[in-house]
Amino acid sequence: MGSDLRPGQTLLIRGGTSALGLAATALAKDMGATVLATTRDAGRTAALTAHGVDHPLVDDGSVADGVRALVPGGVDAALELVGTPTLPDTLATTRVHGTVCFTGMLSNQWTVRGFYPIAYLPTGVRLTAYSGDAADLPAAVLQGYLDRTATGEIGLGPVHVYSLDEMATAQRDLEEGRKVGKLVGLTA
Repeated sequence: MGSDLRPGQTLLIRGGTSALGLAATALAKDMGATVLATTRDAGRTAALTAHGVDHPLVDDGSVADGVRALVPGGVDAALELVGTPTLPDTLATTRVHGTVCFTGMLSNQWTVRGFYPIAYLPTGVRLTAYSGDAADLPAAVLQGYLDRTATGEIGLGPVHVYSLDEMATAQRDLEEGRKVGKLVGLTA
């Protein structure tokens, strides 16, 4: 996951209802981690719980206080899937010597304007990025996840399929965060 997460540690997933967020939850739970995950929609906290999240959080742009109420010293690791707008708050949720892995940009904002590392990064919190693929996972971990997915023991979350005629609706659903899981467009 790019965060050096170990069994028994805590992981915050910012963007927990995304397909990647749901998959990361399953992997982290398999490792024995406690998972906190965010959603912008309070109606989706039950979906997070159903996918194994220990502490679902409603994300209004600032979750650091809520995370620190649950884990006073800060989480051991955080997976940032929303992007640059929430990155400073995600960094604030993380303990000294913890790691934030920046790997998603659901917000569609790609750069940190005026980045000044000394002011931006909390003392002792590590920031890394991940843009790899399945080959980066240990083979046994990946195979175990694939086997459990094939048997239906775990799922990737709901998949929403749109026809070519529904692409405008799919785009609105994506931009407005109306759906949990993966959105897929099919062509003829």
